[in-house]
Amino acid sequence: MWGYITYLCFLVYRVLCSIFYSIIYNINVIGTTGDSIMEAQLKRELGTSMLKATGHSGGGCISEGQSYDTDNGRVFVKINHKSEALRMFRGEMASLEAILQTNTVKVPKPVKVIELERTGSVFVMEHVDMKGLSKFSTQLGEQLADLHLHNQKQRERHSREQQTVGKGSGQSEVPVIDKFGFDVPTCCGYLPQNNDWQEDWVSFYAQQRLGHQLSLVEKSYGDREAQELWSHLQLKIPQLFADVTVVPALLHGDLWGGNVAECSDGPVIFDPASFYGHSEYELGIAGMFGGFNKSFYTAYHGRIPKGPGFDKRQQLYQLFHYLNHWNHFGGGYRGSSIRIMKDLVK
Repeated sequence: MWGYITYLCFLVYRVLCSIFYSIIYNINVIGTTGDSIMEAQLKRELGTSMLKATGHSGGGCISEGQSYDTDNGRVFVKINHKSEALRMFRGEMASLEAILQTNTVKVPKPVKVIELERTGSVFVMEHVDMKGLSKFSTQLGEQLADLHLHNQKQRERHSREQQTVGKGSGQSEVPVIDKFGFDVPTCCGYLPQNNDWQEDWVSFYAQQRLGHQLSLVEKSYGDREAQELWSHLQLKIPQLFADVTVVPALLHGDLWGGNVAECSDGPVIFDPASFYGHSEYELGIAGMFGGFNKSFYTAYHGRIPKGPGFDKRQQLYQLFHYLNHWNHFGGGYRGSSIRIMKDLVK
């Protein structure tokens, strides 16, 4: 019951944010006469003589968006006027490019990140006609598993080629990854993630995900109970991975129900915060706020079965997202964060 209520509250919050930013966007960005400064810059950067807003708009609590018709077709433009937007959009573009290279699951094709002349940045990408996920849930589960297995299959193929006389190291455009991290920082929400490469997943997740979020909690709230629990939880985390081998998997990184949809030919995912990590991590936020039905999970686990200790690790992975929401939206997420830490240190 409480999970359902939390989900509804979160959806209401996101809808209110979207309405608010849409109002602000229409007042401050589009203008009522002629092209805005931003639109004039977009024309120059995209090399188009036509830039016509289509009426397709969207967004959430972080950025706003608008679709435009151009000489080269329709594009979707994400807009954020904060100084941190350039780093955020560069990380998102790198994430989309990495997922695209795997040829496993559909994402919007990125076009260009542009630093605005006044303040902030925009991210131009392919416009995709989307609606809520419904008939393609099974296909999404299969394709997400394929995304997570892609690097493992690359590694296995590379190993076979190395053992075959007369074969080279393979010609795939996608590199074989044997560490955890990503080449650039990515943002889950507006907070940057430290994606420096590490060889050990447990160290990466404890230090660069949970530890970082808890340091932000300490800085903003000085929560002594959270810090005390964290001192105990750090010692328990390695035990949760005693019976599993973690192979680096390319992750979407923020796969909640609001970042998935479907188009005419299948599912589509968007707004990624990618890095190479444990495939199970992806399902953490997916299970927090709903939006994924049984057929999705059945299809996914048909290709990647649950390993021993899966449920406890799901709690551990959800902890990151509750902490991240605490740091984004305030103390309403403290209770869930503390509850999970208490449960994990038992």
